[in-house]
Amino acid sequence: MSRRKLHHYEFSAQATNVIERGKSLYTSVKGKWNELYFNNSNPIVLELACGKGEYTIGLGQVFPDKNFIGMDIKGDRIARGSQSASEAGLTNVAFLRAGIQYSGEFFEDNELDEIWLIHPDPQVRDRDEAKRLTNPDFLSSYAKYLKKDGLFCLKTDSTFLYEYSLDTIGNSEKYKIVEHTDDLYHSPLLEEHHGVKTHYEKIFVAKGYTIKFIKSVMID
Repeated sequence: MSRRKLHHYEFSAQATNVIERGKSLYTSVKGKWNELYFNNSNPIVLELACGKGEYTIGLGQVFPDKNFIGMDIKGDRIARGSQSASEAGLTNVAFLRAGIQYSGEFFEDNELDEIWLIHPDPQVRDRDEAKRLTNPDFLSSYAKYLKKDGLFCLKTDSTFLYEYSLDTIGNSEKYKIVEHTDDLYHSPLLEEHHGVKTHYEKIFVAKGYTIKFIKSVMID
């Protein structure tokens, strides 16, 4: 392990805004995020595969009356997000280090108001469909944690994942697509991303990629 990564892991171990294995909240926060971590009753928004937490932090700054959780398995990325959130003085932002397939260990039914998925790996090979974060199995699990009428939003540079997700979300009995576009920056939906751009999104746009966006609601 590099010295830099070791520093990040050590930072996370001490950070109060990081929930990871070995900390008490890791096994007790399920269904009690408002009570045990945020100490309020504000809506809870989860960003899946948050990386360095750029979107979680950006939304946390835009919406101080909501609570935000960035979830990722990569400890060094989580540490960077944690540090940035701390430096910005954001008390409405937390980070959870865990695999998305274990979401059921951390979120109770109907606990979340929104779920965001920002530029995930599209996993384009057929054999990797089980890893796509908008496959039917993952969508079914997310629906358990979302409140009725809760939002599920996808933002991606991948035409493949966009079209795949239009199909899987559109064919799900639990979601209704309310808006979508294959060119967010030239769409009336632009304000839906609240002006938050990740580092890689800026690179994608500079290279000429269009950004795709899907907004759906939980109906079941």
